[in-house]
Amino acid sequence: MTDSSVLDLAPVVPVVVVEDVADAVPLARALVAGGLRAIEVTLRTPAALDAIRAVADEVPDAVVGAGTVISPQNVADSVAAGARFLVSPGWTDTLLDAMKKSGVPFLPGVSTTSEVVALLERGVSEMKFFPAEAAGGVPYLKSLAGPLPQARFCPTGGVSLGSAPSYLALKNVGCVGGSWMLPADAVAAKDWARIETLAREAADLK
Repeated sequence: MTDSSVLDLAPVVPVVVVEDVADAVPLARALVAGGLRAIEVTLRTPAALDAIRAVADEVPDAVVGAGTVISPQNVADSVAAGARFLVSPGWTDTLLDAMKKSGVPFLPGVSTTSEVVALLERGVSEMKFFPAEAAGGVPYLKSLAGPLPQARFCPTGGVSLGSAPSYLALKNVGCVGGSWMLPADAVAAKDWARIETLAREAADLK
């Protein structure tokens, strides 16, 4: 990764749940072909770490990361598998210390002003805002920009093709995370061409 910021890789970071490791490489290739290089593979399935390893080994143009990172063990396992960035839904001091020591960029999750201030106090200014829609969405992030202009966010959780531009228009948003370009029926049918088309549509967002 030439830039140490996950937020500047692409306007949209696909949030991927891999059930079958055999799908990981063709799915990643479809996303990259569509213009989405940064790919967050969530640690929600038994296949996740093997999926990260496969994408890291076989899709050199992808910047694969791990999501749903909630423990120091998750951090260690993800980096060992080849993850180039880490994303958590929330954070604790223990988890933050582990992510800081990992040597790769990370986005700890926040949903309140106090959590943002606490991260800024610890020298972290780039964060995941989760669950974005449920936690206040665009109006909430717009309200944070005044008192906390140094904080930048990747809103994730309920973000869609329709709502993404409103988030991306905010000066404190670097990118958004979402899974709308990965409809379950397309993944089940291994319709990688459709996923590439949807990825291209997402990559064109500003």
